[in-house]
Amino acid sequence: MTSPQSTERFSDRVADYVRYRPGYPAETLDVLRDAVGLTSESVVADIGSGTGISTELLLRSGAEVYGVEPNDPMRAAAEAQLSANPRFHSVRGTAEATTLADGSVDIVAAAQAFHWFDRDRTRSEFARILRSAGYVVLLWNSRHVDTTPLLRGYEALLQQYATDYNAVNHQNIDAAAVARFYAPGTCTRIVLPNSQSFDFAGLRGRLLSSSYAPAAGDPRHEPMLAALRQLFDDHAAAGASGEKLARFDYDTEIYYGRLDS
Repeated sequence: MTSPQSTERFSDRVADYVRYRPGYPAETLDVLRDAVGLTSESVVADIGSGTGISTELLLRSGAEVYGVEPNDPMRAAAEAQLSANPRFHSVRGTAEATTLADGSVDIVAAAQAFHWFDRDRTRSEFARILRSAGYVVLLWNSRHVDTTPLLRGYEALLQQYATDYNAVNHQNIDAAAVARFYAPGTCTRIVLPNSQSFDFAGLRGRLLSSSYAPAAGDPRHEPMLAALRQLFDDHAAAGASGEKLARFDYDTEIYYGRLDS
């Protein structure tokens, strides 16, 4: 699915993406240490690294991390946050053409990005850059869509106003599709709980960080924000300080395995 449209579609969303997209649970590192041998000696390629959310997590392990990202504004945001870390390397590349050397990495990771890739070409590229017995790790934060009235309302809002939400939703990539990517090798799936809580400004920013949310100037933009305001007023709950907050719950899905041939 990599194309100029898919690699550039977040260019005007970077500030909201940095501020309002969810991170990954700290337990993710425990899973990766136990499952794929992530250590401070590892070399990791974080493919589709975007603004560096997953890259920052991986760097916390002490590993050397190459953040491979085709979108210039997103890559610049990651560089602004992470370049002080000597273990971080920013790379302009794609999943299908990373520019990394043959057999140069122990782990290839892709967080919230795999659904944008051309899977056949990506598989060949991952196999090329991985060292013998290296692992591929795929991660997603999968938002719950029907567990609370607020989350059901948010999903309905996207169905009504979003541009191409159903076409680009990462949940179109199911477990069977992931298994086909690893075949003839196998993969393991682990799920961790994750969540975010927002005031209205945060909820608005979370929505506008999505590439399918109509931007300012689109006739759907203002009605969408009005509907979001109503959704928040109707269903946000009081937090510990009494401030109304909207809670998003996620399943952090971690797939890992080898690309055996």
